[in-house]
Amino acid sequence: MSSRIDLTAPDGTTATLATHGAEPVSWRVGGTEYLWSGDPAHWNRHAPWLFPVVGASADGQVRVGSETYPMAQHGFARDLPFAVVEQSADAVLLRLTDGPETRAHYPFAFQLDIAARVRPSGLDLDVTVTNPGDAPLPYALGFHPAFPWPFAGGTRARDGGYAVDFEQAERPFAPQVGPGGLLLRAEQPIPLDGDTLPLDPAIFTEAFVFRNAKSRRMRFTGPEKAIRMEMEDFPHLAVWTKPTAPFLSLECWTGYADWANFSGPLQERDSQRLLPPGAQARHGVRLTLEA
Repeated sequence: MSSRIDLTAPDGTTATLATHGAEPVSWRVGGTEYLWSGDPAHWNRHAPWLFPVVGASADGQVRVGSETYPMAQHGFARDLPFAVVEQSADAVLLRLTDGPETRAHYPFAFQLDIAARVRPSGLDLDVTVTNPGDAPLPYALGFHPAFPWPFAGGTRARDGGYAVDFEQAERPFAPQVGPGGLLLRAEQPIPLDGDTLPLDPAIFTEAFVFRNAKSRRMRFTGPEKAIRMEMEDFPHLAVWTKPTAPFLSLECWTGYADWANFSGPLQERDSQRLLPPGAQARHGVRLTLEA
């Protein structure tokens, strides 16, 4: 059973994480909630972690050597319990390690540590992937938070005052998403205006995926406030919602879904990383509410 861990910063900013998936389920600044509620009528998650793959795998499975293993979209970490390693008033360290349940899908030794710390108007998340095994560890990591839309006045309408601002101008095209969530080589245009994506629910038929993005910061801006999301060692970004859902998701990934024609082993999946035996990799996300 999942338990909840409440964190509080000196200014009264709070965050709550579930041990199930190490998922942030609340982030409040000034008493106002800035994470999506998880309403199952639209999307029953808040801010899941994606590991050891991001996105869909061809035929719902991955191949390692001569064996194939079932692999759900975005992997399994978001659906497993993490252990509490350390905890204080404003911080917690949660850990997932391999075991029989994970090895039925992913035959590798690993340790996934997620550290969360709440600070004035912000939430810091640091991830360490460790390979304790004797073979290279193929992994991808992603963070998939959603935020209420609207969250600071205005509306979701085209003229409601909301946009996503990127640190730099990004390429205004993204791969189309095919059956089963696999990526297609054909591209869809993204209605970017330089470094800004004006928001309108009607533009979202699927996620906008920015592979190898230039930006290491995105801002979800509203008429009165902005949510800034800064990323460390997450080269791929995405923006997603459903046309009728009152949230917007800003995502950062180290990898992405299989291409529709991919049939190789997991180690050769496009953008999958190979972590040497005994090595660690670190990634980070910083959320800040800007007034």
